[in-house]
Amino acid sequence: MENVFQIIAEKRDDEGKGASRRLRRAGRVPGILYGGEGEPVSISVDANRFAQQIQNEAFFSRVLEVKIGNQKERAIVRDLQRHPARPVILHFDLQRVVAGEEITMSVPLHFINEETAPGVKLGGGVVVHFMVDIEIKCLPKDLPEAIEVDLGQLRLGESIHLSELKLPAGVKLAEEIEDEENDQPVVGIESPRAERAEEESAEGAEGAEGEEKSSE
Repeated sequence: MENVFQIIAEKRDDEGKGASRRLRRAGRVPGILYGGEGEPVSISVDANRFAQQIQNEAFFSRVLEVKIGNQKERAIVRDLQRHPARPVILHFDLQRVVAGEEITMSVPLHFINEETAPGVKLGGGVVVHFMVDIEIKCLPKDLPEAIEVDLGQLRLGESIHLSELKLPAGVKLAEEIEDEENDQPVVGIESPRAERAEEESAEGAEGAEGEEKSSE
């Protein structure tokens, strides 16, 4: 893949909250690399470089190269522990990947042709995103940075469901769609809120009027 993210890490031997606080004061972020065929390894990375890398959406949906001394590993981001009040990463988890083993990942959805969709351009509707990412399964080599969702043919009142997504070769949904209840909408085009409110109000008034007549 282009623009491979490389994490330059150092092994750390000290454990515990005190050791982690000392690392953070020194401008580093503690983390752990686990899974695959190796033992868990406690590591740390430069806080400034790491903060820049996580600003890129693709960082979370790519197989990363982790360099520890002269050793290189391949891994994915599994968890970030953030400070509750400040834009600071307190800890991170990386999971090794094995070439022939499937991984489960959450990848972002990229919506295209929203402004030119018939439901928007001709119907005056608004696009409503029910999801911004989805969980997929695939081999590491097939991992996409994002899933593209094309609204080019979507009309007012229509929506695109999970089963209608066009997934790249080798990629499948993490959970199989067994029935309509599981086939959730991803994105749709609806009437503007003001118009919907008027319609609902009119329907409510008609219903009330019908009840009055039936009670007479």
